[in-house]
Amino acid sequence: MQVTVLRIFRKVHRMMGAVLFIFFFVVAITGVLLGWKKNTNGWLLPVTSKGTSTNLAVWKPIALLHTIADSVLLYRVDKSLSTDLERIDIRKEKGIVKFVYAKHYWEVQLDGATGNVLQVNLRKSDFIEDIHDASYLDTYFNTKGEPIKLTYTLIMGVALFLFCTTGFWLWYGPKLIRSKKRG
Repeated sequence: MQVTVLRIFRKVHRMMGAVLFIFFFVVAITGVLLGWKKNTNGWLLPVTSKGTSTNLAVWKPIALLHTIADSVLLYRVDKSLSTDLERIDIRKEKGIVKFVYAKHYWEVQLDGATGNVLQVNLRKSDFIEDIHDASYLDTYFNTKGEPIKLTYTLIMGVALFLFCTTGFWLWYGPKLIRSKKRG
């Protein structure tokens, strides 16, 4: 019985490895990059600048800062880009506001008090994250509710669980069989 289970687990382990190799490779590489994104000196994730004041009372209104950010994005990067926002990231302790856009991977950092442009950068880490969890495909195919991402993460999570389980038994099973033969 023990030997039969080991043969089945070996077959499942080998088949999953062959079928999912490229996906695990992509998840591993993108996972390492995401883990290091804040330590790449701005290459993957733009470094957060510092503004002139942390006092919110002297900051420009968010609506005005938003208008400035949109204008800067269109003028400096590309007039055809969407100005739909994913989020506005207010960093009071740094005196800045980041405008992160939804339909592409650009961000504009402004000084909250003066409205001066501090940086305009491509957020490569966001693109890598979208590849990592397959949400890039949902964006590409314009799906609603992220069905590709959800299916992909379910398959990868179950596969990782099965790899751990079968891998453990491929290591432990022979030890168990040998101990039963001795005993």
